[in-house]
Amino acid sequence: MRSSSDNLMKALALLSGGLDSILAVKLIADQGIEVVAVKFMLPFVSEKKEYADEVARKLGIPLIKVEVGEEYLEVVRNPRYGYGSGMNPCIDCRIYMLREAKRLAKEVGASFIVTGDVLGERPMSQHRRALELEEREAGLENLILRPLSAKLLPETIPERAGWVDRTKLLDIKGRSRKRQIALAETFGLHEAYPTPSGGCLLTSKEFASRVKDLFEHNAHVTTRDLSLLKLGRHFRLGDSKIIVGRNEEENKLLAALKGPDDYLFEVPGSGSPVTILEGPKRREAIELAAKLTARYSDANARSKKIMVEYKTEHGREVILVSPLEEHEVARLRV
Repeated sequence: MRSSSDNLMKALALLSGGLDSILAVKLIADQGIEVVAVKFMLPFVSEKKEYADEVARKLGIPLIKVEVGEEYLEVVRNPRYGYGSGMNPCIDCRIYMLREAKRLAKEVGASFIVTGDVLGERPMSQHRRALELEEREAGLENLILRPLSAKLLPETIPERAGWVDRTKLLDIKGRSRKRQIALAETFGLHEAYPTPSGGCLLTSKEFASRVKDLFEHNAHVTTRDLSLLKLGRHFRLGDSKIIVGRNEEENKLLAALKGPDDYLFEVPGSGSPVTILEGPKRREAIELAAKLTARYSDANARSKKIMVEYKTEHGREVILVSPLEEHEVARLRV
C-alpha cells in the first residue's frame, strides 16, 4: 500500500453489490477520496443481477472483477475457523478476500481498504472479535475502514491520520436494515441494490448438503462441478451421481454441461427432464437414472412402464422402466 504521505488519497473498496457495501463506498467517495472497487466473483452467490456493475457506473468509480480459483475452493473444503449454519466458512472467506484486496491495493496504489461490514449484522463474521481476527490474519490491522459502524469501533489509521473525517461516519449495528434503506433513499440509490433474500448459497441446508456430498466424492472439484450444483434435483448411488432437470431452462444448461463420459437420459416423444449420470455406469445406476427420468416426465401420468432413451459413448440405448417410487426418491436424494 502507499505511504500516508501521498497527497492524493485512494481507497480500495470491497463492493459485493449488496446495500451495505454500496453505502460504504458512497460514504467514502463523498469525502473526496478516490475509490477503486473490487468485486470478488464467488461461485456460491445466488444473485442473478449484477448490481456491482450498475453501482460502479452510477457512482463513477472503476470496478475490478476477480474470479476466485481453486485456492478459494480449498478454503471452503477445509476452513481453519469452521462453518456457520451450513457449509459457509464465513470467517475464512472474509480472510481470503481481504488478503486478495491487500494485494490489489498495492497494485492500484490504494492506502486502505473499505468494507460494508455492520457490527452484529452477521453472527459468525461481523462481531468484534471476528473483525479483529480477519484484520490480523489478512495483515491489515487498523487499515480496514468500516464506514457504517466506524463510530462503534476503534479508530483506524485512515481516521487517525486525517485521511477520513470520522465525524461523517456512522454507528449502525445489528440486523435491522432500516437506517441503510433510509440512507439509500437519501442518496438516490434505492433502486441500485438487491433485496436481502439472496446471498450465499452455502447457508442453504439443501445446497450445503450438495457441496458436502461433492467434496466427499471428488478429490478435485472444477467450476463445472459447481455450476451443476445449482441445477436440478441431485441423487447419489455409491460413486454415481444423477442430476435431473426441473424445467426447460435447466434441461438446456444440463445438456450443455454434460461431460464427455456422462450419460444423458430423456423420455422421447413426451415432456421430459434431461438427466445426467456421472461416475460409474453400472447397470443399477443406469436403471436408477432411467427411473428418475421417467418419474419426472409427463409420461408418468399415463403409463406404468416408460421407455427411456439414453446416450452413451457408443450411441443411443433404450430401457423400459417403471417410475421410481416416492420413498426411494427421498432415500437417494442429496
